[in-house]
Amino acid sequence: MKKPLAVVNIVGLTASLIGEHTPNITRLINRGFMADLEGVFPALTCSAQATMLTGTLPDKHGIVGNGWYFRDLAEVGFWKQSNSLMQGEKVWQTLRKMDSSLTCAQLFWWYNMYAAVDYSVTPRPFYLADGRKVPAIYANPPKLGAALEEELGGFPFFNFWGPSADIRSSQWIADAARWVIAKHRPDLTFVYLPHLDYNLQRLGPDHAAIWEDVRQVDRLAGELIDFMDEQNGEILIVSEYGIESAHGVVSVNRILREHGFLSVRDDLGFELLDCGASRAFAVADHQLAHIYIKDTADILPVKKLLSTVEGIEILLHGDEKKKWHMDHERSGDIIAMTAEHYWFSYYYWADADKSPDFARTVDIHRKPGYDPVELFLDPDLRFPKMQIALKLLKKQLGVRMLMDVIPLKPELVKGTHGRKHGVGQALSPVLIGSNKKLANQQFAMSDVKSLIINHFA
Repeated sequence: MKKPLAVVNIVGLTASLIGEHTPNITRLINRGFMADLEGVFPALTCSAQATMLTGTLPDKHGIVGNGWYFRDLAEVGFWKQSNSLMQGEKVWQTLRKMDSSLTCAQLFWWYNMYAAVDYSVTPRPFYLADGRKVPAIYANPPKLGAALEEELGGFPFFNFWGPSADIRSSQWIADAARWVIAKHRPDLTFVYLPHLDYNLQRLGPDHAAIWEDVRQVDRLAGELIDFMDEQNGEILIVSEYGIESAHGVVSVNRILREHGFLSVRDDLGFELLDCGASRAFAVADHQLAHIYIKDTADILPVKKLLSTVEGIEILLHGDEKKKWHMDHERSGDIIAMTAEHYWFSYYYWADADKSPDFARTVDIHRKPGYDPVELFLDPDLRFPKMQIALKLLKKQLGVRMLMDVIPLKPELVKGTHGRKHGVGQALSPVLIGSNKKLANQQFAMSDVKSLIINHFA
């Protein structure tokens, strides 16, 4: 019987962060191995995870970013959760062809809902008719979620993303992983620890405070390493990307609007991006932007316009997308990548007073692009904690309120990712394993599926 395997995704982990502050990860390397991991383009959470789980690249698995434009709906969708969106055969499906009895748990890896695994847990709040957002998790089997929250307390949803994001969410996930493995003994378990992602984006990779985050996530890694040893199991640590310092922002939608390509719906005193009416607009996602264009005659004019924009390094369309493995129907007609130290903002309004009501809130689904500014409280707010407390009191009293505490200051963001970094570079991801038989000097991210299969083969 093969040993159980835990695949632990420590987001943002790079070789440059491993050393004196990571004694637990270091001892795993010393007894096992560490390899360079060739990242995928785009270097984004959903694309990276889909590549590891399917062994294919975005042109095959279809996860071309953390979100994209659903052309038939004329809507942008970010952070969707249905597993059916990830195309191709997942690793657990391949393994079950070898052994139909194999069991698998997936804890907080993306596209988790309705995956053909035995145990799954993922954040899934309730959005009530009165406008409230109630934190919750989705679990399968359904009783699993209730059992976990009875044992561990409620999932700290507001520590998973937003201004309060911190180690508490990763701690809960690590504790949940140990509980699920101990009680249900799955053969293969996927665990997602997002903690490093937060301050690397808030403060930047050069900030001294980052080392405390590294120590905290190393402690969680140590707990999981020791636990898998107790279970006579193996552990594989992976990461998705490295985070580089951010010094510049490209507001690509504002540029498209200034030149008559982007349309807005002006109503209720604010502006909404009107995707279906726009000749061209961008879905901004860290250092990647998908540019969707209604009429093919506008492709070259848009490309010419954007080629003059400071901070944009690469513009792909046509056969160029094939070379980057991004030739998928979900991709933009043009794919833009920033230069180093730049990132794309989704902002499209010219006047902050016309910004939509969700712009100053944490709202990952309504915004037509990724917004790292959600990690910050507005520095212009006086006594922000008091204001938040008053808003929460209104909520408890049943009064509608808007938690508009997020600034419109993209310059606050000090770290970003999305560009692909070469193997062995300071910002390239790493792969660390306890089983020396799987060791090699380097792997492609698409090799992770094969590594997992080789463990059980």
